[in-house]
Amino acid sequence: MSSQVEQRDDSVEARRYRREDVARAAGVKVRNLRYYQERGLLPPPRREGRIAWYSEDHLTRLRLISDLLGRGYTVNGIAELLNAWEDGGGLSRLLGLEREMTRDWVREEAVTMTRAELRELFGPTATAADTQRAAELGYVTVDGDLVTHPSRRLLDATLTLVRQGVPLAEILDAGDFVQKQAAALADRFVGLFRRHVIGAEGLDRLSATQIQHITEAVSALRPVAGEVMATEFARAMARRMDAEVAELLRTEQ
Repeated sequence: MSSQVEQRDDSVEARRYRREDVARAAGVKVRNLRYYQERGLLPPPRREGRIAWYSEDHLTRLRLISDLLGRGYTVNGIAELLNAWEDGGGLSRLLGLEREMTRDWVREEAVTMTRAELRELFGPTATAADTQRAAELGYVTVDGDLVTHPSRRLLDATLTLVRQGVPLAEILDAGDFVQKQAAALADRFVGLFRRHVIGAEGLDRLSATQIQHITEAVSALRPVAGEVMATEFARAMARRMDAEVAELLRTEQ
């Protein structure tokens, strides 16, 4: 198993990655790293003995490369674009904007346990099919005998429902539904941000002042989006529970 993210004392570059780790975090194949370096898309890593260390800037650039490839840019076109941004002094600002836009949306504590510990937690009602479904939905990852839950809060919530008698299969069905609704809400928020904050010109011609404005807007949006969802869900639950109690009272008469 590859190493976890290493910590450094340097406050400017607090995290560094081995080759396998940065590739996994960026969602690219390991062999692509050398190819991107050869084509001038990615600076070489910092070497300490036989170990090549990649930084947050490498990770950010890899994500930017993947995004541009997904938009139909060729490797040569991306190289020319990155060179133009570097010559104009805008690449560092653009990479900083990418970091700001993608960081800190998810702050979760992962939980890893053995399959035996998982069975002990959920009891006999949980099945292998449930574990497979949870993996398909991204609630767990399975590595041999180890199962990792990326969110302790979601694990605790699931256990609470199971202990109240709700079948795990139905909890996963509800989770699937919630994921789809959350994705639709995220699309709506990002669409608003894209149209009214970034604008039609995209990132290519933004000035340093505009990039700074977008960075500040992202920082403001991050807590607001979560608050809107939590508040609206609480309001909807209050209305729904009022209706449920009224219905129960009518059936008792």
